[in-house]
Amino acid sequence: MTRTARAFWLDAPGRGAIRDVDLPAPGPDEVLVRTRYSAVSRGTETLVFDGRVPESQHAVMRAPFQDGDFPAPVKYGYLSVGVVEEGPAALTGRTVFCLYPHQTRYVVPASAVTPVPASVPPARAVLAGTVETAVNAVWDAAPLLGDRVTVVGGGMVGCSVAALLARFPGVSVQLVDTDPARAATAEALGAGFATPADALTGRDLVVHASATERGLARSLELLRPEGTVVELSWYGDRPVALPLGETFHSRRLTLRASQVGTVSPARAATRTHADRLALALDLLADPALDTLITGESAFADLPDVLPALAAGRLPALCHRIRYDAAD
Repeated sequence: MTRTARAFWLDAPGRGAIRDVDLPAPGPDEVLVRTRYSAVSRGTETLVFDGRVPESQHAVMRAPFQDGDFPAPVKYGYLSVGVVEEGPAALTGRTVFCLYPHQTRYVVPASAVTPVPASVPPARAVLAGTVETAVNAVWDAAPLLGDRVTVVGGGMVGCSVAALLARFPGVSVQLVDTDPARAATAEALGAGFATPADALTGRDLVVHASATERGLARSLELLRPEGTVVELSWYGDRPVALPLGETFHSRRLTLRASQVGTVSPARAATRTHADRLALALDLLADPALDTLITGESAFADLPDVLPALAAGRLPALCHRIRYDAAD
């Protein structure tokens, strides 16, 4: 008997649709997962939706279970939570997280799913991929006891980083964003807040996640001499200009990249990708992180939701997708 599922595909830049897809029968080391929730990673997925992945980055940007190729048609996404319906006895019936696109059911190797701890509600577990990015960024940033840290950019990733840093003893954290409404989010996460004009200066460390030239330039301005900016933003095909001819050299500033595709060199000798994801899921036991989920839609509405997110008509940090039993 042929099994089928429904999946969201980007048919062309700016236009998506839900298609029927055939599912294979799971093998002895595979699982069949019924999706309960997925989430739109707004920064990366809207770049993909708009067809703005540079050709030089097509291979790097492939999601683990992506079908098709950039710019389109492509099935893309990587924040999925579901229940194992078939598979090894140790996993059957378990709620799991998987780096899978938006699809109602799917078959993957058992090694590709990570059980969600009982302390983490499935609806919150969709944040695991973003918190994993934040974990890697914090490993890269390596804050020290007593550091004065700023996170520039109050999106999904920036807020996740601020939430983790706010739990470091003795570390002072300020979230900076152009939207004053982010002040309430910062407060819920245990961080201070400021707009770019009012941000504290003399910072030991700045994590930049606004994906804007102005945000990155302001990040450099906020540093003390010999301070460091950790760059988390991904700009797709947009060139970025920086004021490196002003005081960048005389103040001996450092600008370094962080990217979740590899485990931070600071931990690579002792941690695997699986370890990092399991840690992210454990950290999601904190109910304060619910503040990052700012909207929810039904799976059937995805063809309308993604254009609205890409155009900014639907403002969101994490926009969650709900799958009903009939999907």
